[in-house]
Amino acid sequence: MQNKPLSLAVVGHTNTGKTSLLRTLLRDSRFGEVKNAPATTRHVEQAAINDGGETLVYLYDTPGLEDAGGVLDWLEANTSSRSDGIERLQQFLESPEAAGDFNQEAKVLRQLLQSDMALYVVDAREPVLNKYKDELTVLSWCAKPVMPVFNFIGGQDLSGWTTMLARRTLHVYSGFDTVAFDFEGEIRLWDNLATMLPERGIIDRLIAMRRREWQQLDREARSEIAHFLLDVAAYKQEIDEEDNPEPVLQTMQAAVRQLERQLQQQLFQTYRFYHNEIDTGEWALKAFRQDPFDADLLKEYGIRTGTGAATGALIGLGVDMVTLGGSLGLGTAIGGVLGGVLPNMQTITDKLSGKQTLHIDPETLTLLAARALDLLAALQTRGHAAQAEIRMQSGKTPWQAAKLPSELNKARSQPKWSSLNTHLPELSRRERADAAKGLAAKL
Repeated sequence: MQNKPLSLAVVGHTNTGKTSLLRTLLRDSRFGEVKNAPATTRHVEQAAINDGGETLVYLYDTPGLEDAGGVLDWLEANTSSRSDGIERLQQFLESPEAAGDFNQEAKVLRQLLQSDMALYVVDAREPVLNKYKDELTVLSWCAKPVMPVFNFIGGQDLSGWTTMLARRTLHVYSGFDTVAFDFEGEIRLWDNLATMLPERGIIDRLIAMRRREWQQLDREARSEIAHFLLDVAAYKQEIDEEDNPEPVLQTMQAAVRQLERQLQQQLFQTYRFYHNEIDTGEWALKAFRQDPFDADLLKEYGIRTGTGAATGALIGLGVDMVTLGGSLGLGTAIGGVLGGVLPNMQTITDKLSGKQTLHIDPETLTLLAARALDLLAALQTRGHAAQAEIRMQSGKTPWQAAKLPSELNKARSQPKWSSLNTHLPELSRRERADAAKGLAAKL
């Protein structure tokens, strides 16, 4: 047990979430088929959890048990009570009924007999019925450790279940919701399982590997967000001071929207969610359908503009009306699309050259950071079998718009840091890398 992979059969009544459990434990939203319908899984499917090139655990997704009571009746009628459980099950597995009416149950029992132990998945919303008692009785005859795992546990009273399990000497169990993911809940599942094994070396390695992986994913995700924000902060466009800025403003907004979508895709892939709503429409990620340049969204996050804009198209834009004055070309765009773009007329160079430099304003940078962190939090608490829309608007921002992190302020004077300016940002430069690292820590 110390050196060979652990073999786990995932068993239970039909439609309790066995495949969903495997998807979440495997971090793979594409494993198996998940439907709100009975008997979705018809055959045993194998998957593995690896640490580098070494397999730690084999997991077997089995068909749902549908008529354990019928199997028990057959065993009582056709096998001797003097035989032990395995002998009686072997007789059953050699019978015509095992290939016919009870073929689902036969597949489950064959796999458990070949495995080290079983995870018995329970829908915690269900009452304790005789069919579940029959299932546990049949499974116990395999003479393998069985650990119940409660799915859909939110707000459920488990006392009836735990009493029934205790009467069957099943005192070790775990609660693990496959839809609302809890990383520490998964660690407890593995830790509880280890108490039932003669050696816990493999499980300790698995737990250590999972913690390293989780921390690394978090660092990678925050680094991706930091690089995205530096890209946006360093983005700038120049126009003549008498030009109509509206076409440039629209171009800047479209570029930032596209860059945000790319970040969202990166975060989905980092956490191994592949059904990307952004491209396929399979997930209703409605929160991101709201334009990041929508002034109402700024209000929902409690972000106020601090540069003089008050009404209409200028809400949340960071446009200083005193600086703009009445003669500048930017004044022609007041009724148009100015959202989230900040003109900079403070530099002597701009004044002498007659140029106007446009940046994404601090309010929009703050909003983009808040949205990215909301998505990260949603993905870190989402099971890989979840089908519902992602809800993630926290209304919280990581900093005040008037107090941007120093890294973002510095990026404004570093146009080469942005892929939106150069199409090939100087990612390798130590200065930019240090800025991304520092910003990620502040996220």
